[in-house]
Amino acid sequence: MSKIQRFFLNLLVFLQVAIVVTGGAVRLTGSGLGCPTWPECTPGSITPVPGQIEGTLHSWIEFGNRLLTFALVFAALAVIVIVLKNRARELRWLAFGQFAGIFGQGILGGITVLTNLNPIPVAGHFLLSIILIAGALSLRQRAFGKDLRVPLKPLTQKVARVVVLISVLVIILGTVVTGNGPHAGDAQAKRFNFDERLIAQIHADVVIIFVLLTIALLFAVRMIEPSEIQRKFGRKVSLLLLVSLSQGVIGYVQYFNGVPILLVGFHLLGATLVWISSWNLAITGKVFRK
Repeated sequence: MSKIQRFFLNLLVFLQVAIVVTGGAVRLTGSGLGCPTWPECTPGSITPVPGQIEGTLHSWIEFGNRLLTFALVFAALAVIVIVLKNRARELRWLAFGQFAGIFGQGILGGITVLTNLNPIPVAGHFLLSIILIAGALSLRQRAFGKDLRVPLKPLTQKVARVVVLISVLVIILGTVVTGNGPHAGDAQAKRFNFDERLIAQIHADVVIIFVLLTIALLFAVRMIEPSEIQRKFGRKVSLLLLVSLSQGVIGYVQYFNGVPILLVGFHLLGATLVWISSWNLAITGKVFRK
């Protein structure tokens, strides 16, 4: 595989992560309705116009996030060409899935704007990004020949599977906490209105379970897997544990300090990194394959 092909496969993963971060910036700066219509930014104009009531900064922050979608489309099309050129038939569904998912994100983004940032499509927007990140990462690893190389023992595989599934639950609960919090993207946006302490406590409890299971997985790898597996797979489990602990610290600090914008932004990035580390376990250790 050439350097340019590797570049586009890496770029696709990077942009899928970047659009999550920029989407978070839109929400945290209150720019969620900086472009109040869709697919246009304002009625009659694709781009922001001078004197918008939403404010120049807010409109361009939101429009910048929309522009990143075009970069994603370009990267996805490039990856499709690479897969077809290399006749990698086993990767076609992943490559075309990226393009379809990005198209779906555009529609879901439109629904989010047209429903005035209702927390349900906002959460769906993020969760779809999580799926697309997993797909882009799987595509990259398989194209590079880096997955399906670590045959785990049944016990380790089962614990790893639970860890990955719990990480999904952690992320879903995180979207509920976010949809219940103050950073909605616009002052008038609807919130879930759950009990704030209760939903935050449930999320925190599941995070603790997740971290403990990750520690248990690390012990399982160290105790029952051969040295080569310990080196390959144990390193990935250790990375997941480190990222998860860091994310947990940020979560607690932000909660007890009134969820300041900067820490919330780091927490969003941390959630994405936790997911990448978790999904790496799945594709490296055949976690969901017999």
